[in-house]
Amino acid sequence: MSGHGTPIPMTSHRADRLSGVAEVPGDKSISHRSLILGAMAVGETKITGLLEGEDVLDTAKAMQAFGAEVVNHGGGNWSVFGVGVGGFAEPDNVIDCGNSGTGVRLIMGTMATSPITVTFTGDASLNKRPMARVTDPLALFGAQAVGRSGGRLPMTIVGAADPVPVRYVVPVPSAQVKSAVLLAGLNAPGQTVVIEQEATRDHTERMLEGFGAEITTEETDEGRVITLTGRPELKPQVIAVPRDPSSAAFPVCAALITPGSDVLVPGIGLNPTRAGLFTTLREMGADLTYENERIEGGEPVADLRAKYSPYMKGIEVPPERAASMIDEYPVLSVVASFATGETMMAGVKELRVKESDRIDAMARGLRANGVAVREGEDWWAVMGMGPEGVPGGGTCESFLDHRIAMSFMVMGMAAQKPVSVDDGGPIATSFPIFEPLMVSLGAKFTHA
Repeated sequence: MSGHGTPIPMTSHRADRLSGVAEVPGDKSISHRSLILGAMAVGETKITGLLEGEDVLDTAKAMQAFGAEVVNHGGGNWSVFGVGVGGFAEPDNVIDCGNSGTGVRLIMGTMATSPITVTFTGDASLNKRPMARVTDPLALFGAQAVGRSGGRLPMTIVGAADPVPVRYVVPVPSAQVKSAVLLAGLNAPGQTVVIEQEATRDHTERMLEGFGAEITTEETDEGRVITLTGRPELKPQVIAVPRDPSSAAFPVCAALITPGSDVLVPGIGLNPTRAGLFTTLREMGADLTYENERIEGGEPVADLRAKYSPYMKGIEVPPERAASMIDEYPVLSVVASFATGETMMAGVKELRVKESDRIDAMARGLRANGVAVREGEDWWAVMGMGPEGVPGGGTCESFLDHRIAMSFMVMGMAAQKPVSVDDGGPIATSFPIFEPLMVSLGAKFTHA
């Protein structure tokens, strides 16, 4: 069952070919941060290209609940009239973050150093996910958190009335944890320092700098040391959200495995902390090229052209690349099933605590469609069956996870028999136009 309504069973049938232009939605990570930092600036932040999926809309509602004025002008154009750092009001009601782990963790960080009390909840999937990884470092600032057993939502956080700056070493690679600590540090005196032993996506640091915060990043023997000076006056910005590389992954991967395909995906953000999937696909032998490379809003951007690639080979994905493609492993495992030889994906324990246990969910679904999979606690390996070699014919459980559902819909476009998912409803959380976009390229979907 989807977190937001009745289950929507979907079936993906073999496509003749995929062709055309795939204009995917705006980047989800940058959309969340645009709304949150806009709410903490003084004045009007103008945003174009905002992803209008359920996750981001839930964050917009949360910013309104904290006192910011958020205006939807239509067509992805939004304005946020911020209340300034430390200006958040206490919400009248519970903050519902739906399916979004990013949203809830970043918002927790943002309010943790203000003297307000906030209760958070989410859908069935989000309420199973661990929050201690964020609430533990927020406690160092002086915030208090009370939730269900295992540090799960619903959870109430009492913000610190007199916050102190923090020096924190992130124990596992997580942009959400890093970002929550930095956002909390905005309303703490002095300097807050976050140390990453393994680099993760840096959208928060880039955007903080753009809004006028004093922030530095230094590579040291300890790792990447990020230093933020607290209590700045953030200046409103004009933000053009690049298209989401995590969403682009689906039409790109579908084109690579579907015979005769040629798909152009324009304006994709290629931030090096996010582009690991595309590097990996090219190493496997994918016919994937970057066109019109450029810089937009401080982020590297290019148009991606993906063509059917029948000669892809399985590889061992470097574990150190995991942070730059953590959300793309499910669809990579689908591509791997159409390659020749084994693809090994290691260092991916984080996948066990996403919207679902993504290693388990993908292993189950791949096996249901005739693909051999080996798995361990922080790795899994897919035995490729070659181009057009995946039998298909299985029904996969999405586990309330949008990326699981979309990955198996991609598989069905190139498998010998149709591939079904029990619930495609969660897709709306991140990629609300997934179905019409893929159908416009030549995909064939039916609903039970």
